[in-house]
Amino acid sequence: MNKSRIKILAISGSLRKNSSNTHVLYAVSNLRPKNTDFQFYEGLEHLPHFNPEIDTDSPPDPVKDLRNQLKLADGVIICTPEYARGVPGSLKNALDWIVSSGEFVNKPVAVISASSRSSGGDKAHESIMLTLEMIEAKIPKESTLRIGTVGTKINNKIEILDPTTSEQLKSVMNSLISSIKFN
Repeated sequence: MNKSRIKILAISGSLRKNSSNTHVLYAVSNLRPKNTDFQFYEGLEHLPHFNPEIDTDSPPDPVKDLRNQLKLADGVIICTPEYARGVPGSLKNALDWIVSSGEFVNKPVAVISASSRSSGGDKAHESIMLTLEMIEAKIPKESTLRIGTVGTKINNKIEILDPTTSEQLKSVMNSLISSIKFN
């Protein structure tokens, strides 16, 4: 990779304004190397329900925006909650819009699930991994993490309270950056 700056697109799977998943992404962005820019995708709630009949060469504007942001990103980091033992519908909907257009093909992706439960959102994590693998995202093994009891590890001020979680998040970020450099 010859660029001097690395661009990461961060996608929170939660629509809540004060989401612990969004806090995790902000915490990760604070750990990034100096040559790395983070952009937070904020259009999840504006995407229409996926419909193959409108997934044409000229899809709805929110879909064009998502696809464009993904194209411009060197890598993606997603943090998802678990809802009803799976990925929230709004995040799954966003991924469905990318199936036919291919922006995730060979794109380096880090995946974090964060939950108030001790499981760390294991069902959501498994589900999103299956979807991302199907759309051929490049997910280094070291770029995945499950964070259980997230509220005890990262607070509303985006402070990482747990040293182990801090090290794990650094490892995820470093793995993602390394996979981008050698992509």
